[in-house]
Amino acid sequence: MATKIFLTGATGYIGGDALYSLVKAHPDFEYTLLVRNEERGKPVAAAYPKARLVYGTLDDADVIEKEAAAADIVVHTADSADDVPSATAIAKGLAAGHTAEKPGYWIHLCGTGILTWYDADNKRYGQAPLPEQKYHDIDDIDRILSLPDTAIHRDVDKIVLGANSPSVKTLIVGPPTIYGKGRGPLNTRSIQVPRLIEYTLTHGYAPIQAPGLTEWDNVHIHDLGDFFVLAVDAALDASKNSDPEIFGPKAYFFLESGVHRWADVSRAIAVEAARQKLIPEPIAKEVEIPGYGTNSKSVAARARKYLGWTPKSPSLPDTLPETVTIEAKRLGKI
Repeated sequence: MATKIFLTGATGYIGGDALYSLVKAHPDFEYTLLVRNEERGKPVAAAYPKARLVYGTLDDADVIEKEAAAADIVVHTADSADDVPSATAIAKGLAAGHTAEKPGYWIHLCGTGILTWYDADNKRYGQAPLPEQKYHDIDDIDRILSLPDTAIHRDVDKIVLGANSPSVKTLIVGPPTIYGKGRGPLNTRSIQVPRLIEYTLTHGYAPIQAPGLTEWDNVHIHDLGDFFVLAVDAALDASKNSDPEIFGPKAYFFLESGVHRWADVSRAIAVEAARQKLIPEPIAKEVEIPGYGTNSKSVAARARKYLGWTPKSPSLPDTLPETVTIEAKRLGKI
């Protein structure tokens, strides 16, 4: 029988690219995709005519529970980091539909925004990262699993981690800043870098949260797509799906292939926008923009060690010219 995948977020940036990657790797799997309604589902159905679409929101617990129970693997990407009802429904459905002899696997998308908790709690904006703000996803796993409840995403993480049992196995993946053009059927646009570009093109200068020392890690959307394939393959591999380092309460994967200061990204955007004659001068100014003022520092050792994940896509700076052009077109500037 074909492996059954239940995926949420096919119309989204990350879920769309995950679906693209999975179907390319495993075209014969049975894919069930949760979409909000028939209108939203049209481009998905056109791109993936063999997939089965089910309609509902993240609050439709009955729909989600039923599909999670019937799936071999759940890939949850639709507002997955913060939506409590859908996580609760997936946990319930997987438990109801699986046994210790035939467990269900849950690949859950979180994000390294969870690591910004210290700066957010202390309103420590724009400052350089402290040494203890770096989290290695193998060596520091106990610290990661005991982050404070004030941390963004932590409430849903606890639901996922608590779902582990002999019949339910979970894997949490937390990417940092994601960049690059996605390959999904609807939304191909990331959030953080495009928003900086939009601000720059709208105001005529790039924003920096003073004093401009904040650091994040980054990963290309295509390398994230590759990870979803590796995670699904691991769920089907008896030598890996029983390894608690890959599925279970300690299976927490960060992903990173580059590091950036947000101030440097803003300056580079200003230079590129001016080069494309979208703003008069390559200017960056200090403004209050606390969303770009917290640190998120991770080390993705687990994916490399246990799944052989090897990022190979262009760097964030290399993608900026195309991303600036895409945003300028979206905003009607060119």
